[in-house]
Amino acid sequence: MSNTRNFVLRDEDGNEHGVFTGKQPRQAALKAANRGSGTKANPEIIRLRERGTKKVHVFKAWKEIVDAPKNRPAWMPEKISKPFVKKEWIEKLE
Repeated sequence: MSNTRNFVLRDEDGNEHGVFTGKQPRQAALKAANRGSGTKANPEIIRLRERGTKKVHVFKAWKEIVDAPKNRPAWMPEKISKPFVKKEWIEKLE
């Protein structure tokens, strides 16, 4: 059975909005990064709190426009947005 976990997107003030799911925090961060507007030169900070815990996973995230794979389906465009994340640290909430 799958062990999907829910991660809530937090902003700087601690407000929570948007739930992303994944087996690992990185998987949820990639989904959040694809909606963001960060670039490689100016990445944005993504904070994901795991539901049921007081851990906040902090990532640097950006996306780039890249060529689609050669074996892409007919409906997929020639250029796609590919997300990238780099884990920075884990914060503990009190």
